[in-house]
Amino acid sequence: MEEVLDRISAEIYQNSYVIIDDFVDEEFRKALLKEQTELLEKGMFRHAAVGQGGQKKVRTEIRSDEVLWMDQDNLSPLQAAYWEKIEQIRQVLNQRCFLGLRSFEGHFARYPIGSFYKKHLDQFHAVPHRVVTVILYLNDSWSAEDEGALRMYFPQEDGSERIADVLPLGGRLVVFLSAEIPHEVLPTKKERISITGWLRNID
Repeated sequence: MEEVLDRISAEIYQNSYVIIDDFVDEEFRKALLKEQTELLEKGMFRHAAVGQGGQKKVRTEIRSDEVLWMDQDNLSPLQAAYWEKIEQIRQVLNQRCFLGLRSFEGHFARYPIGSFYKKHLDQFHAVPHRVVTVILYLNDSWSAEDEGALRMYFPQEDGSERIADVLPLGGRLVVFLSAEIPHEVLPTKKERISITGWLRNID
């Protein structure tokens, strides 16, 4: 884990993002996926909204995923184990990148077939405290034909944008600076499962 943490901190410092394959082992990934499936079957997921406070609305033309927020005070053993891994990331980013990260929030995210999330930034005026985005994919299998990639946009000096598409392979972790990398989830041809969260500079 120490080597992985070193790589995360180095690449966030140099490139503002990092992709780590096999961040969790298969047993842990499958257990998280099973828990997510059971929670879904119990009707615990809700359509994701956009905006904050009184402006919060479900707008399926912008995003059509479903989410279940995790309760920090009521985590399952599996969720607590994942949060501990994120805590290690928080500590190493604070030590080496001086980001002042103080807390984590996260949710299970399910993208049904055909769903998407249009281009956006995770940090904006209504949610200024999100500093680092952390996504762990839980899918059993994925191929390019399944589509549903995370598309990241990197502004270039000439005003253009470089694009990188990241497939949601099971066990893959994607970490990036929330205010710097616009991104979207392209329409998926297969159910797409992740834990998406944010390291924040507030408690």
